[in-house]
Amino acid sequence: MNPLFEGAFEKLRSYCESQDFGGWDPYDGLNSKVFQALPYFKRSAFCRLVVIQGFKRSPVNLRRIAFVPKEHNAKGIALFLSGYCNLYHALQKGIRLDISQDDCLEKIHYLASLLLSLKSEGYSGACWGYNFDWQARRIFLFPKNTPTVVATSFAVSALCGAYEITHEKAYLEEALSAADFVTNDLHRTECGSGFLFSYSPLPGNDTVFNASLLGSKILSICYRYTKNEEYRLLAAKTIEACCEAQNKDGSWIYGMLPVQAWIDSFHTGYNLEALQTFQDLTGDHSFEENISRGFDFYISNFFLDDGIPKYYHNRMYPIDIHCPGQLFVVLSKLNKFNEWEELAENVMNWTLENMQDKKGYFYYQIKPRFSAKISYMRWSNAFMFNAISCYLDRWD
Repeated sequence: MNPLFEGAFEKLRSYCESQDFGGWDPYDGLNSKVFQALPYFKRSAFCRLVVIQGFKRSPVNLRRIAFVPKEHNAKGIALFLSGYCNLYHALQKGIRLDISQDDCLEKIHYLASLLLSLKSEGYSGACWGYNFDWQARRIFLFPKNTPTVVATSFAVSALCGAYEITHEKAYLEEALSAADFVTNDLHRTECGSGFLFSYSPLPGNDTVFNASLLGSKILSICYRYTKNEEYRLLAAKTIEACCEAQNKDGSWIYGMLPVQAWIDSFHTGYNLEALQTFQDLTGDHSFEENISRGFDFYISNFFLDDGIPKYYHNRMYPIDIHCPGQLFVVLSKLNKFNEWEELAENVMNWTLENMQDKKGYFYYQIKPRFSAKISYMRWSNAFMFNAISCYLDRWD
């Protein structure tokens, strides 16, 4: 392994461990103690939206002066947990790292317990949300810890990975109970030959393709352990609706209205990961052509030959850290590292050279003029930690 690459990863690991895997988030502006002390502004959807977007878009980190605390985020902790599971497997293969298997095992138990402590309470099964209030446009507020199918899917995957290594039944039992959250608490909307899941259990919440596919991913994982046919059938019907919405070129369009519609890199990667998970864990190859077509679009439209990752299929900026990060997860899940090794190496080298700070953390976004080089634990560091661990685990 390239010593420079190994050194970059160790700097990231050291940084994240020094922060106890907690930190700021692009969307945590409403956690500001200053904002929370202003009742009028707290009640205004417009003010909440302005604060969130202002903190998110500012190239200057406003969180210290606004007293936004560093906190643990469930999705971030799940990504770290998955990453340490991958490192454990890499060490088993003989990859040399500055961490032992025993240390990895200790981190796996610590992070799994921490993840369980972050569960959202009061639902049919285990589920997870975010550690901040989030205003979605001006019409919808997600209160802190409102569970989402997105955060829950990352938690389920991570806990099952931890179970496979530790054989701790509590990890598996909690993960499997998430199927009840999906089937009982999420709303379903008929769409074509199938249906879509809502993003969260809140009334009136949108149904979207990406969230629905992550719901099918949860059900596929739970089917693997339980062989419950209801889970497999529900996952298949959801995937059918999402694949009917796939464009002929293999892409998926996101957004609720034509003026808001876009095609982006990492959501396409999420979709491919979920589809491949369903195929691998159920043995159902009905959607193999959709995976192939989607991957061809993904790999051909979101990465330049020199390794620059694009956010959108038709323009480059902003370059978001999720875009290179998700590539390594997709190549790992679809078993395509050997086929695209040169591109993967170019993307990794470009990302390390342009988006990693000398302190070890990764930047949020690169823009033509004012880049956001703030350290975000969930969005940037946890995401890249898991991504690089996938890159390491691919070597035999």
